[in-house]
Amino acid sequence: MKHSSGMSRRDFMRGRYSSTEKTEEIPAADKDRVTRSEPLVMRYPRTADDVADVAEQPGSTSLVESQRIRHAMIPVHRPPGAIEESAFLEGCTRCNECITACPHDAIIQAPERYRAAAGTPMIEADHHPCMMCADLPCISACEPNVLSHLVPITMGTAKITEHLCLAHHGTTCTVCSERCPVPEAISVTEGSPYVLEEACTGCGVCRYVCPAPENAILLMPNFSRPGARQPKIS
Repeated sequence: MKHSSGMSRRDFMRGRYSSTEKTEEIPAADKDRVTRSEPLVMRYPRTADDVADVAEQPGSTSLVESQRIRHAMIPVHRPPGAIEESAFLEGCTRCNECITACPHDAIIQAPERYRAAAGTPMIEADHHPCMMCADLPCISACEPNVLSHLVPITMGTAKITEHLCLAHHGTTCTVCSERCPVPEAISVTEGSPYVLEEACTGCGVCRYVCPAPENAILLMPNFSRPGARQPKIS
């Protein structure tokens, strides 16, 4: 059976167009772009700063994932004793007293890419991890009390990515466990390190000292923290 357009039924069912039909020619410059299929490479953030970088560079991940990250609150790696994030942002005066009080220069101002959190105190463990001072001078220096002794000092959690870890592939390496300032937060079993999440404070020292070609420590801050501002303890 032939259709009036000159197509056979077989061609019609297969979506073929008759040579008499007008078709729009794809410009040569666009043809390669239309037909070439490139693999989608998903890059997952490994630190809070990576999350901010992904939000600034939507081309580095899928459009859907980029929009999700852009509309979500970027998790900030806060100093010890930080209260719940919305209360923190409301109460922090950006006075920098905690930054000045830190003897290890571990606390910095969040850069502009952190949007609403820009200028507030944060820790960037890749450059200066928290050394877990016994007296926690950053908390004592915080007049607005958004860093509080009443809040647990846990800042986040570290995890070891075993396929990137040298020790998990037979190389003798115990740097992370040796340098960790928190007793028993990292144990070594049969030559390989493991993080005890219940003891880990997320200080970032293990990530800072990891010698693996691609850092084997995944460090993420607490996504939820307890408490609102309470009367400051003198």
